[in-house]
This record gives sequence, C-alpha cells and structure tokens, in this order.
Amino acid sequence: MAPDDAPPSPSHRALARRLDGLNIYLVGMMGAGKSAVGRPLAEALGYRFIDADDALAEAAGRPIAEIFASEGEPGFRALETAVLNGIASWHSLVVATGGGVVTRPENWGHMRQGVVVWLDAPAAELLRRLSADPTPRPLLDGPDPAARLEALLSDRRALYAQADLVVPQQGLPAAVARQVLDALPSVLHDPRQAPAAPVRIQDAEGHTVETIN
Repeated sequence: MAPDDAPPSPSHRALARRLDGLNIYLVGMMGAGKSAVGRPLAEALGYRFIDADDALAEAAGRPIAEIFASEGEPGFRALETAVLNGIASWHSLVVATGGGVVTRPENWGHMRQGVVVWLDAPAAELLRRLSADPTPRPLLDGPDPAARLEALLSDRRALYAQADLVVPQQGLPAAVARQVLDALPSVLHDPRQAPAAPVRIQDAEGHTVETIN
C-alpha cells in the first residue's frame, strides 16, 4: 500500500525542516488512536500518512483476522516485519503501526531509523474505544476481552516505553497531534552536536537484545 496521496502544505515548516524527512512511527495499543492522530500530524508536517495494518492487509490480499486464523500470530508478525521493512525505505511518512509491532527487535531496527512516539492511554480508555469499534480484533477474542487487554498492555508497556517520545492521551486526535508537534523538538538532535549514544533495545524482561549505533 502506498502512502496517502500528495502531501498537504505544512503548517509546521520549521519542524518539518528539522526532521529532514525522518519518518515518525506511532506505537501503542490497539485503540490508542494512532491512525486518528497520525493523519492531522502528517498534515501539519506536510508528510504522507500510512496505516501499517492497512498496508499489511493489502500486501496479503486478505483481512488481518483471516491471516491470524490461517497462520496464527507468528505468521502475522513475520508479514508485519516484511511490510515495515518496505515502509522504512520511504521517507517523510507518519506511520500508524500495529499494537504488537514493538514485540520484535527487527521492527525496532526499522523504526529507529526515524522517530518513535508512544501514544499512551489507560486500559479503561482503550477498552471503551475498542468496544465502540466494529473492527475485528483477533487478540481480544475470548470470554474476557478486558482481562486480555490488560494482560497485553502489561506485557508491552516496557517495550512501548523505549519510544523516543511518550505522549499521554489527552483530548481529541487533533489536540494529541499538537502535543506530539510540541514535543518533537525535544528529541531531535542538533547535527552539530556529538553523536548520540548507542540505543539498546530491550525485551519485555529488560534484557538487551540488540544495540544500534
């Protein structure tokens, strides 16, 4: 799937110049509003927007729920990594990633080429949004989706926290996009400064699994 069509004229030109084409990867749990926030964020920067789950379904030629049913989560995750690899070859994108993208170190290798932003929302808010969304969620199938959601969030929280920027969910998507825009300068390095220290990618138990210079 290609990014959304021709990018709009940016309202945050100075910030877009500082980003210099770096992709922005929005991570977070299902229901965190990554697509809803990603579109106004891309518009403000003059970037293109892409939903990685939509790109994955298009590449596979079938819905995500069907991929889970036939190939299980491991097959889905392998395809997700392949799609992310393709996305990482582009530039000037805001990418809404799938909720579990943070569970594979290979995905961090792709996302670390850009800026990773965690849209953090409490479990109760996530469940409220998901309950109102008819989109099938294979990982929440079962008799107690609330408990399953809480378990997934608990497993992934330490992984999400490795993002370059953490933005709590406060307000409507446009307001959250403005929070991201306001916070981005704090994580952009001045190229005249000394190189940043190597980034260590950890698993959910806190063990270093990869170091990126």
